Amino acid sequence: MKLDDDIHNYYEKLLLDHIVELQLDGSKDPEYLADLCCISLNLLPPRYIRYEVDMSFYLPQSERFEMQMKVKEAVSRARQFLDENK
Repeated sequence: MKLDDDIHNYYEKLLLDHIVELQLDGSKDPEYLADLCCISLNLLPPRYIRYEVDMSFYLPQSERFEMQMKVKEAVSRARQFLDENK
């Protein structure tokens, strides 16, 4: 059995957007970024979706803000962990 290719965790997009916002994609090596993503996503609850448009139209602004704050906190904690455990 295979899940549909369109199914993904919405937090992945938010996480990648935040990494770009912090400009880590240009300053950190791919190994660091992969570890950062894994650790951060493991700190976040899953939010599976099929279509991005569903989140754009049906997610209340307050919930979107809360999700973005959770991503910022998760990335901060993951960076601290990685930087302390080089």
